[in-house]
Amino acid sequence: MLKGKNIVLGVCGSIAAYKSALLVRLLVKAQANVQVVMTPDAVHFITPLTLSVLSKNPVLVDSFESKSGVWTNHVELGLWADALIIAPISANSLAKISNGLCDNLLTAVYLSARCPVYFAPAMDLDMWAHPSTQTNVERLLSFGNNLIAPGSGELASGLEGEGRMAEPEEILRYLNTTFQEEHAPLKGKKVLITAGPTYEAIDPVRFIGNHSSGKMGYALAEVFQQLGAEVTLVSGPSSLSTPNHVNRVNITSSAEMFQACSDHFEEASIFIMSAAVADYRPREVAADKIKKDDDSLTLELEKTTDILKTLGAKKKEDQILVGFALETSNELANAEVKLKKKNLDLIVLNSLKDKGAGFAGDQNKITTIDSTGTKQAFDLKPKIEVAKDIAQKVLSLLSNKQ
Repeated sequence: MLKGKNIVLGVCGSIAAYKSALLVRLLVKAQANVQVVMTPDAVHFITPLTLSVLSKNPVLVDSFESKSGVWTNHVELGLWADALIIAPISANSLAKISNGLCDNLLTAVYLSARCPVYFAPAMDLDMWAHPSTQTNVERLLSFGNNLIAPGSGELASGLEGEGRMAEPEEILRYLNTTFQEEHAPLKGKKVLITAGPTYEAIDPVRFIGNHSSGKMGYALAEVFQQLGAEVTLVSGPSSLSTPNHVNRVNITSSAEMFQACSDHFEEASIFIMSAAVADYRPREVAADKIKKDDDSLTLELEKTTDILKTLGAKKKEDQILVGFALETSNELANAEVKLKKKNLDLIVLNSLKDKGAGFAGDQNKITTIDSTGTKQAFDLKPKIEVAKDIAQKVLSLLSNKQ
């Protein structure tokens, strides 16, 4: 989320300034453009040379460069930045910017910034707990600035308590999450995704199932959540970890999946049916384990509910429905029939004939077909990348409906 973003990193006079070196490295690694601005006191804790080498830019300290007399335009810096991060910010600098005092380049950049501002305090526990410091924090928050709260631990004074600057990795995660939320194209949208197999009971210990691992559906859940959507993942039996911030509903049978999907379908803007749902189930389930007494066993099967077709018939104009077609012959023709029959906006075709694609693996090779008949074939790639391709198709379809 930080790729190509312009970041001004402010560094104040605190022992925690040593952490700014790692923060700069992480920001550069995330492909952000980093400009470091230090207060005069900060140079006693970490050298401008260190931060200049890491950021690949000259570090700015004074409004006027002492040797050349060149003026650094704080207004241009404030306009250039997509984000201003002050980490660490000392009690002194925190008090200055909360009260509009402007006696160095960093405070001038702060007052000129039109971008989001993040501040990560670092100070001793009594300084942090002091009412004046807390009042200054509240003032900054009331201005719309973002606090990256300090943690607890051993402090430079030797005391133990709250006041440690957040670790650089924490700051980076916070920034990524915030930028994701601010620029998320699906913010406010609800997305319903199914994944994995269904198991249809034969008796208490046996079932009819398939080889679906759920990896494709879980990748889709992760990608759509990253796009800002509120994702509900209806999952058949799977050992996969639930993606962060995704609501997972566990089911076993096709009937349970149908009920779970029905419960969430009405409010979903997007419904993606990537689960491998059983087409048939035993008409009767034995109450006890079936004994191996005969040379053969006959099971009478009945059709399960076609979830996608049933819900597709209820689709509203502003909803997007996506289905999957796993085929072994006449792939395109069968997928196009399914697209129309189930009232879909998009169908994702994959074939078991494609080497490296299909169940259980970490890769997939797909062709998408939309309701206008437009086809797009993709190369074999990791399922998380396939999920991103599908998401882009869905975003395009969604924009056409708005």
